[in-house]
Amino acid sequence: MSNWSYTGRSGAGDLVRGVLEAANQDAVADVLVGRGITPLEICESDAASGPGLEEWLSGLLAEKVKTDDIMLFSRQIHTLLKAGVPIMRALAGIQESSHSKAMINVIRDVREGLDSGRELSNAMSRHPKVFSMFYISMVRVGEMTGQLDEIFMRLFHHLDFEQFMRNQVKAALRYPSFVIAAMAIAIIIINIFVIPAFAKVYKGFNTALPLPTQLLIAFSDFMLAYWPVLLLGFLVATYLFFSYIQTTAGRFAWDKMKLRFPVAGKIILKATLARFSRSFAMALKSGVPIVQALTVTAQTVENDFIGARIEKMREGVERGESVLRTAIAAGVFTPVVLQMIAVGEESGALDDLLSEIAEMYQREVEYELKTLSAQIEPILIVFLGVLVLVLALGVFLPIWDLGKAAIK
Repeated sequence: MSNWSYTGRSGAGDLVRGVLEAANQDAVADVLVGRGITPLEICESDAASGPGLEEWLSGLLAEKVKTDDIMLFSRQIHTLLKAGVPIMRALAGIQESSHSKAMINVIRDVREGLDSGRELSNAMSRHPKVFSMFYISMVRVGEMTGQLDEIFMRLFHHLDFEQFMRNQVKAALRYPSFVIAAMAIAIIIINIFVIPAFAKVYKGFNTALPLPTQLLIAFSDFMLAYWPVLLLGFLVATYLFFSYIQTTAGRFAWDKMKLRFPVAGKIILKATLARFSRSFAMALKSGVPIVQALTVTAQTVENDFIGARIEKMREGVERGESVLRTAIAAGVFTPVVLQMIAVGEESGALDDLLSEIAEMYQREVEYELKTLSAQIEPILIVFLGVLVLVLALGVFLPIWDLGKAAIK
C-alpha cells in the first residue's frame, strides 16, 4: 500500500486536495468517484516508493497515445454507436483495428472496466493522461442524456479544433524563437572568430583603442577564457527554468508571461480564448450546467493564467452574477466579444454566440499568423541595426583614428 496525493473537484465545483492510502492509482480514482469527487490529478506522494530505473526507462520509451488516436477513436465509436452496435462490441472492433499499441491497451482496460460494472465515463477516468477531464465530463453527459453517439462526434470536432489551435500557437512562437536563436548564434560566432582576429591587428598598433573597441575585445576575451563556465551556466539555467515551470507557481507565471510577448502574445491569447469559447459552447450545448461547464473548461485551455480567470468567472456565477459581469471582471475579452455574450444571455442562445466567438478568434489568429513576418520585421531591423552599429563602432573606429593620424 502506498500514499497517493490527489486533486479533484467536488460536486459543487470546489477544489479538493488530500492524501489516500491505496494499492494503485486506479483504486484511488474509484474511491474518489465513490465520494462524489472528480479526480483531476493523482500522484504518489511517497518518493521512496518511486519507480526504479528500469521501470522509468520503459515508461519513457513506451509508445504514447496521440491526439490523432483519440480523434480516430471518437469518430469510429460515433459511427458504430449510431449504427446500433453495442458498446462492448464497438470497443472490441476498434481495439482489433487500431494500429497504436498504447491505444489498444487503453481500450482493453476500458472494456475490462465495463465488464466489472463500471460506466463508460468511469472506466475512461482511469486514464487521465489519455482522456481529459473535459472529455470524460462530456461522455458522462452523453450517458445521462442517451446521446452518446452525438457526444462522440462533438468531441471529435472539438479535438480537431483543439489540435488546430495548438498548432497555430506553436507556429506563432516558432518564427520569433528561430530568429532569436539565429541572432544569439551570430553573436557567439562574431565574439569567437571575428573580434579576436581584429584584436591581433589592433595590438600591433601600440595605440590607445576607443572605448567601444575595448569593450568588444574584453567581452570576446571573457567568452574565450570562460566558455566552459558560460556553457555550464546556460545548461544549469535551462534546467532550473524548465524545473520551475513544472511547478504550479512557475507554470502560472510562465503562462502569464507568454501573453505579454511582443506580437506573439496576442496570438496566444486569442488562440486560448478561441479554445475556451469552443469548449464552453460545446459543454452548454450538450446540457452541462454552466458552473460545471466553466469548471471543466478551465482544464482545457492549457494556460494556468487564463484558467484562473475562468475559475473566477465560475465563482462569480455561483454567487449569482451573470456570465457577462464575470467576463468583464476577467479582463481578457474584447468589447465585441462582451457584447456578443450580452446578446447571448438575453436571447438564451449563449452557446451559439460562443461558437461564433470561437470562429471569430480563429479567423483573427489565422490572419495574425499570415502577417506575423511583417509585424516582426521592424523589431528585427531595430535589433540588427543596434548589433551592426556596435560592431561597426568597435571595429572601424581604430581604423578611422589611424587613418586620421596618417593624414596628419
